[in-house]
Amino acid sequence: MPGGPIVQAQAGPRKPLGQVNTKGAKVGGQGYSGVPGWVRALAVVAAVVVVLPLLAMVLRVDWAQFIPLVTSESSLTALGLSLRTSAASTVLCIVLGVPLALVLARDTFRLQGLLRSLVLLPLVLPPVVGGIALLYTFGRQGLLGQTLEVLGLRIAFSTTAVVLAQTFVALPFLVVSLEGALRTSGSRYEAVAATLGARPGTVFRRVTLPLVLPGLASGAVLSFARSLGEFGATLTFAGSLQGVTRTLPLEIYLQRETDPDAAVALSLVLVAVAVAVVALAYSRPAARSGAGKRATTPAPAGGNRQ
Repeated sequence: MPGGPIVQAQAGPRKPLGQVNTKGAKVGGQGYSGVPGWVRALAVVAAVVVVLPLLAMVLRVDWAQFIPLVTSESSLTALGLSLRTSAASTVLCIVLGVPLALVLARDTFRLQGLLRSLVLLPLVLPPVVGGIALLYTFGRQGLLGQTLEVLGLRIAFSTTAVVLAQTFVALPFLVVSLEGALRTSGSRYEAVAATLGARPGTVFRRVTLPLVLPGLASGAVLSFARSLGEFGATLTFAGSLQGVTRTLPLEIYLQRETDPDAAVALSLVLVAVAVAVVALAYSRPAARSGAGKRATTPAPAGGNRQ
């Protein structure tokens, strides 16, 4: 340039993307986790707190007698009952939890916060307290039990009581998962579908459900796992009748007093089933997220309206 020499600033050498700096953190963001070392140390301690008791149980198993212990008649009966009632309670959680989560996530009304707190109360409520509440609702002298008794329906201390107890403690898991998915997805796609003339039922079926299907699937799997491990409410409300209300957790509790080896073996079976169920809930998140985005937009007002 005229009027003076050209002065060129000498900048320091630029670090290429992904180069490790003096503190071991990669520049550029791709390889930087942002987790301090002391946080990792505490995470290891937390993992040990969870894994160590399970490892101790595995080491305590009498592997020579494992198959006979877990295939006894009482064990197989309890496991079959647990699987059947857990499946039934999961279906009930879906039927009741999907509308409840949709109302909590989309509607605005008075006492909405109170309703959410009451729905999520079983998450922190002792299961025995839940069993007592169910007993005084559906028992023979309960709030609804007397009316049901007149109609010839006895719920307490029956298989139906097991399903109700499992639903009571598992429903919040589905509601929490699905409400979070509904809030994350937003309502813009539903609004677009409504402006195209789709009715609320069509929007719910063809837009909302496909969007939140991953959250619904995760909530359903977690509800099944919670139902499978339910103990306190079942024992209080349904009792422990072999083949009728004695689920696998109750069988483990009874075996602990008479045959500790059988109790440990059955506990390992229950842990294995629960781990498989939870792993299924959180497997392939990317694939499920992609599937959830493929929502079908309804036809315009002049099209097919169901």
